[in-house]
Amino acid sequence: MRSTPLLIEAKPLDGYAVHVRFEDGTAADVDLSYLLEYGGVFEPLRDPEFFRRLRADAEAGTIVWPNDADIAPETLYAHAQRRAAATA
Repeated sequence: MRSTPLLIEAKPLDGYAVHVRFEDGTAADVDLSYLLEYGGVFEPLRDPEFFRRLRADAEAGTIVWPNDADIAPETLYAHAQRRAAATA
């Protein structure tokens, strides 16, 4: 059994925020602007229009972009848990 629930929804919001929902019911609006600090595969994310092209990938269980950039599922879930707890 996997330790991180699968991501089932990811919807871009204003700026670099994304609403995420996981199969265990955890849902939150997470700020992913920290990804802009990284180069390489994350460089295209600096373009807000490209960033908004994200999608939830059922196979990977996380957010992915058209250039194959993604976030580790465990990292995304941890962000969502912290944010959900902070707004509860």
